[in-house]
Amino acid sequence: MSDEDDLDDFEPDQDDLEKEDDEKDTEDWEDYRKEGEEYSEEWMPTLLTEDMMKEGLSLLCKTGNGLAHAYVKLEVKERDLTDISLLRSYIHLRYVDVSENHLTDLSPLSHLTHLLWLKADGNRLRSARLNELPYLQIASFAYNQITDTEGISHPRLGSLDLKGNRIHLVTGLDPQKLISLHTLELRGNQLESTLGINLPKLKNLYLLAGLRYSDYLQCVDTDYL
Repeated sequence: MSDEDDLDDFEPDQDDLEKEDDEKDTEDWEDYRKEGEEYSEEWMPTLLTEDMMKEGLSLLCKTGNGLAHAYVKLEVKERDLTDISLLRSYIHLRYVDVSENHLTDLSPLSHLTHLLWLKADGNRLRSARLNELPYLQIASFAYNQITDTEGISHPRLGSLDLKGNRIHLVTGLDPQKLISLHTLELRGNQLESTLGINLPKLKNLYLLAGLRYSDYLQCVDTDYL
């Protein structure tokens, strides 16, 4: 079985992936913000190393024509990382958790064209921009310093978590590209308008604690969606 067949059949397992609890409120964002303001100038450069990779890799799976195997899951949380350039060569990774580090750049992940699931919460990111990843289905960038929604164009992305950032306006979410996005989390931002949210498959939109998409539709003019 090819990598493409495996990726097409992927169904997220919430227990295995340890998906973040949707009810986590914006008080957590305040903790991240205050900590970041206090320590942002004091972090020393910390590169992802081969030893860290060996400790964090798991889930051995078949790759290519099924004759080769590779580890496809990586967890390197809370390592004070500032650089993950090493990931460029780990092209078979499908599940990556780099949360709770000091990352400002995720561009090495653009080389992981088999990536299905990404969690990058609690870093120092100012953007969620990545090259288009054809199989990415779940992405979480919660509790960073992201100021816009540009550069997110993954065709199979179903769930996008951007809560606890610094987004004022939603721009760049192209409905022609984000054809699978059904859940968008934007709580804990500084939104000035809902303009720019025009997604054909959207079912779950979180803007305020306790407000779901169905409630949102009842209190806004749907012509703007």
